Amino acid sequence: MKYTLLMLCLFSCVYGAQGQTESPLGNVVITSVTKKTQVRTDENGALLVNVSPKDVAKFKANGWVRYSDFGAQGDGKTDDLDAIAAAHAFANQHRLTVKTDNGATYYIGVKERTAVIQTDTDFGTAAFIIDDSKVKVENRNVSIFMVSSGLQPFNLEGVSSLKRNQEKIAVSLPGNCLVTVTDTLIRRYIRYGLNQNNGSPQTDIFVVDKNGNVDMNAPIIWDFDQITEITALPMDETTLNITGGRFTTIANKAESKYTYYSRNIAIRRSNVVIDGLEHRVTGEGDHGAPYGGFLNIRDCSYVTVKNTILTGHKTYRTIGAAGKPVSMGSYDLSVNRALNISFVNCTQTNDIDDRTYWGILGSNYCKNLLYDNCTLSRFDAHMGVANATIRNSTLGHMGINAIGTGTFTVENSTIQGRTLVNLRSDYGSTWQGEFIIRNCVFIPSGGRPASASLIGGSNSGQHDFGYTCYMPERITIENLHIDDSNHPDDYLGPAIFANFNPQMTDDSYQEQFPYIITQEVILRNVTTESGKALRVSDNPFIFKDVKIDTD
Repeated sequence: MKYTLLMLCLFSCVYGAQGQTESPLGNVVITSVTKKTQVRTDENGALLVNVSPKDVAKFKANGWVRYSDFGAQGDGKTDDLDAIAAAHAFANQHRLTVKTDNGATYYIGVKERTAVIQTDTDFGTAAFIIDDSKVKVENRNVSIFMVSSGLQPFNLEGVSSLKRNQEKIAVSLPGNCLVTVTDTLIRRYIRYGLNQNNGSPQTDIFVVDKNGNVDMNAPIIWDFDQITEITALPMDETTLNITGGRFTTIANKAESKYTYYSRNIAIRRSNVVIDGLEHRVTGEGDHGAPYGGFLNIRDCSYVTVKNTILTGHKTYRTIGAAGKPVSMGSYDLSVNRALNISFVNCTQTNDIDDRTYWGILGSNYCKNLLYDNCTLSRFDAHMGVANATIRNSTLGHMGINAIGTGTFTVENSTIQGRTLVNLRSDYGSTWQGEFIIRNCVFIPSGGRPASASLIGGSNSGQHDFGYTCYMPERITIENLHIDDSNHPDDYLGPAIFANFNPQMTDDSYQEQFPYIITQEVILRNVTTESGKALRVSDNPFIFKDVKIDTD
């Protein structure tokens, strides 16, 4: 007994992933004693993993482990989540790759458990069934997989204020760090409409090198006269690769309320590549709770998702904050407080023009988002994006929706939304910067009868969003074809701008919070299928001072 206790002290470690996450991941206790390799849980739900010394030597010599090494059955019926989490915990401790078993189908039931990924993982052609259809999962807020860093965040001392576009801060860091700063005394993004709210604390996220230089490709976008919290998270220098995997979520049947499900893959580490993953959704009925993103990317930088197949979620309705029925956003992709996030060669399983499914992406507080060679139902930036690019892509019925700053570039793409770009009215239809649109095709409302507008949005000038609202200072449109062949009988031709404020028809209208209008629109080779000329707007008064530079 004394020998066993001594070996337990020498070889055991409590493995708990920290990092920037809201969900407790639980402890994994790893031991290596002269017994067989086994996985079990204690009375508190902690995972107890014993790996025999013989297996330790074998796994380290191989350089990898499989889920079956830790008891996974892979039969599509037995809940394998404990074995999966144990395999990753051991792999993380010894810096080993994790592999699946050929032909396996791993069933994941209602259990509250997160498998923490800190090493390269090859899901291969294995299938994973995430069953949310039971009456109640143990914790809908807990991710199935968490891609995390072994590096720990720390409070950043000595920084009491920051300025927009500040190039350097007076700190010395261990290396490149992701800095997150908050001022809880200032509220931004005070939402208007059926989902109205009181806004969110002013926050920003940016990369700083060891000498305090800010990466100006993702600059600081707010002035911080005071700071209530500022943290730095060291960034992993190596790339973590996750490949393959055929995931299926059996959808929940919960009440249709804003009780988001997060039974997903959460990415909380910088420098990650996800390649060749597939996610499908089955079992959606006439009601259900929404999803917060099967790929949920947050508090990180330099993440690429490529060659990946995703699925839009059915749209359900509930009662919103204003006491009226609203459609609930439900996402397969969610990106929050993240920089330099790229989606490359990504598609979805359902029709991108099927309006019964919600748009596939939702994002907040991001910088440098990219779609490249994607066919997806929507691009969306709720609470702001600084710089975004869509190229070589096709977007479906929910099109492009955004507010933010910097440069928004759309090129070599086909857009099938109601407008070419919609500036979200619930956040003031604001874009402080410029739009560049080139070599594109715009099919208004996916070819349904419609009066086309290129730039959509609205702002009455009577609501305080927590910031001054702008339209893009300059809009450049080159080589755009508008397929407006299917239009109403009273169609006058496509408009550059929607009617942003129908009440503002002369100088007598007074804005309490003035909306800053575009200064210049540059048009080169804009053609229409209808043959009708491009107009300024149904409400030309608003845009009377805009300089229109045509061919």
